[in-house]
Amino acid sequence: MHVLITGGAGFIGSHLAEALLARGDSVAVLDDLSTGNFEHIAHLRPNPAFSFAIESVRNALVLDRLASEADAIVHLAAAVGVQLVVEKPTETIETNVLGTDAVLKAARRYRCRTLIASTSEVYGKSAEIPFHEEGDLLLGPSSRSRWGYAASKLLDEFLGLAAHREFGLPVTITRFFNTVGPRQTGRYGMVVPRFVRQGLTGAPLTVYGDGQQSRCFCHVADVVQALLSLLDKPESTAGQIYNIGSNRETSINQLAQLVIDHTDSASRIEYLAYSEAYAPGFEDMRRRVPDIRKIHDAIGWTPTHTLEEILDSVIEYERRRLGNGERGTGIG
Repeated sequence: MHVLITGGAGFIGSHLAEALLARGDSVAVLDDLSTGNFEHIAHLRPNPAFSFAIESVRNALVLDRLASEADAIVHLAAAVGVQLVVEKPTETIETNVLGTDAVLKAARRYRCRTLIASTSEVYGKSAEIPFHEEGDLLLGPSSRSRWGYAASKLLDEFLGLAAHREFGLPVTITRFFNTVGPRQTGRYGMVVPRFVRQGLTGAPLTVYGDGQQSRCFCHVADVVQALLSLLDKPESTAGQIYNIGSNRETSINQLAQLVIDHTDSASRIEYLAYSEAYAPGFEDMRRRVPDIRKIHDAIGWTPTHTLEEILDSVIEYERRRLGNGERGTGIG
């Protein structure tokens, strides 16, 4: 299978590219490096089954050429991270919606199997925990830019499912819940790499809000396995939406303490109001817990990595990046 990965130099995309090549598939990556990192895929360049183009997914000419050679497209290119979403709402909406529209038009021309990455953000403020794929979605007011991101990803889903219903395109939607692991950056507000870097350098772990908000963290290797299995079963999974994530719920306070313990850090925990971390009027989701029965029933998928294993893999990666050997600067 020849797979085109948009956003393939990003965190999830680079891991997916590695896994596809390891099992004998060929891979083309399209990424403008706005949030991706060429270092993530540089080691793949010698592989004759790998190619890349540094360009926007909205470049129709380049996208058309790459799609014409692909059996499948995994569309991961998107605006990522709460900080980017809040600070650049126009770019966020245009990147997500126009990018997905371009991918779907190219996929239709060449009948490509298509996976579209969505997000748990689309569940908004729903109180129906755990979140089920057919549950109602409850977004906040349009005056809060965070909900613009959720709405743009929801529109991505509508576009994908419409292409499936109207044109028979084999499209599957995946809703990711806090995917974490090596290569993820804390630059755009991702909490695990930010906490780990703070713990390894002895800086205070900065918790936004009261820390009682909870999340479910899933290792990128588990997410990649789910994507591979979905790619391989277009007949049974096309036209469907699947939650992909862990169902172990952890508060941000608990996460911060786990990071301190696993880095053997002397760091303390500090609290920062959302209005100081982002912008006045910022709204957060208190809980995000997926119901993962549907994807388990479809492909037998269940996450295998514990949160502790996830943290250890991120800590090892960040230690190498910091160049501090076995112990980071300032840890106890």
